Amino acid sequence: MNLIKSNIIGVITLILILCELIIGFGTLAIINIPRAAVKTKRFKVFIYKISNQIGELTVLGLKWIMQIMHGKDSIQIIDHNDLSKDEWYIAMSNHSSWADIFIILVATNYKIPLLKIFMKKELWWIPFVFLANKALDMPFVHRHTKAQLEKNPNLRYKDYENTIKSCKRFHRSPTTVFSYAEGTRHTKIKHQEQNSPYINLLKPKIGGMATALSAIPQINKLLDCTIVYESNKRSAWSFLKGEMRNVKVDFKEYEIPEGLKGKSYLEDMKYRNDFKEWVEELWSIKDETYEKLKF
Repeated sequence: MNLIKSNIIGVITLILILCELIIGFGTLAIINIPRAAVKTKRFKVFIYKISNQIGELTVLGLKWIMQIMHGKDSIQIIDHNDLSKDEWYIAMSNHSSWADIFIILVATNYKIPLLKIFMKKELWWIPFVFLANKALDMPFVHRHTKAQLEKNPNLRYKDYENTIKSCKRFHRSPTTVFSYAEGTRHTKIKHQEQNSPYINLLKPKIGGMATALSAIPQINKLLDCTIVYESNKRSAWSFLKGEMRNVKVDFKEYEIPEGLKGKSYLEDMKYRNDFKEWVEELWSIKDETYEKLKF
């Protein structure tokens, strides 16, 4: 009986989420049609702000769906910061499940500007991802392997320039640039292969965050999000069924040191090393936080 009930919850949750996304992104698609014809900056800024409001409302709808289907108190948010929708942020999080993005979006809804997520270029064919890129200016990034970069070093410069270009759009109004610092979902196998020095985390990758910081001088704060699930299950279906319903999300806000602003990640090796050391220091704090948050 419990198995049947959980599967029914999963199906209903999936249908509700799909309906919410179709309504939200369908509205975004219609509203953004004039962008191709009207080129004035004032009009583009106006459409951008309206699109972000629709994005926030769509996330609010997802929040209500999760509360109805999985329980009102399924997400425990731990936040002692003075967060603001009028600030520019860089945000980072650990990553262990397909569900993480829903958890982060819901936990930050109307607390900070709508997240602008670095998304893999390989996902462009997914309708919701493609529309998010076009309507909400969420940047696509390539994930090149070390072998590919060694074979063609110019790929590094091309990716850097594309990221800088994407991030310059965010000068228009307060924005949160978000990245999964680990670059991939955490698994025990990946943790062992990396020989990670952290108990609960993979090694952080700093390229995307450092480049965004170079491109957006308005950013003064970094928001670190730590997600801890009670369940060991991590599949999309487990999330939809509510088997991952008990989750803690901890927010820590940090002022970005002045010495790490306005530098070129690609050309300034000292800046690259300094930024790496700073993020690794925060990552150690995060690892301790994760340990304390465990159920």
